[in-house]
Amino acid sequence: MTRLALLRHGHTCWNRAGRIQGRSDIPLDDDARSELAGYRLPDGWAGAEIWSSPLQRASKTAQIVSGRSPKTTDALTEMNWGDWEGLRGVDLIEDTTSGYRHIEDWSWNFRPPNGESPADVRDRLRPWVSGLRRDTVAVCHIGIMRVILAQAWGWNFDGPAPFRIKRNRLYIVDMDTMIADPDPIRLIKREALQ
Repeated sequence: MTRLALLRHGHTCWNRAGRIQGRSDIPLDDDARSELAGYRLPDGWAGAEIWSSPLQRASKTAQIVSGRSPKTTDALTEMNWGDWEGLRGVDLIEDTTSGYRHIEDWSWNFRPPNGESPADVRDRLRPWVSGLRRDTVAVCHIGIMRVILAQAWGWNFDGPAPFRIKRNRLYIVDMDTMIADPDPIRLIKREALQ
């Protein structure tokens, strides 16, 4: 059985401000670096392959929690939010002419202006995912995680998601069956070792 563990990158100043990052290469903020330094991968994942998005918020998260430099692939780069990158979702929702929608109203074909749809992201991920041959931790972005988990849960971006993505947790997908474990695994606090 080959398993894929998905981990969301730590916070950035844009996350905290509610700004859409997409492909903008925003670094981890100081608080995120300090928080992540207190965590490590669970024992069953310490020997897994480590991959990340090439964006620094993901690759630095991977390095901090695994203690290794990750392999990177453009396949794990966040969804392209096009004209909406840098804007705040709450402001786009208030503007009824923006076309922005809450995720439960997207569908696979929802596309930000000059951006990517979830279906585009799924197609971009497919070659990388199909090449996995051993347990892998992928440190990436919420958009990437949503697409992979949507497939594993059979969710079509229609109605509430059957999963909730939180930080500092591994979301496990059995790649042989393409079924997600219902409960994520928390990262281990380093001070618990002493």
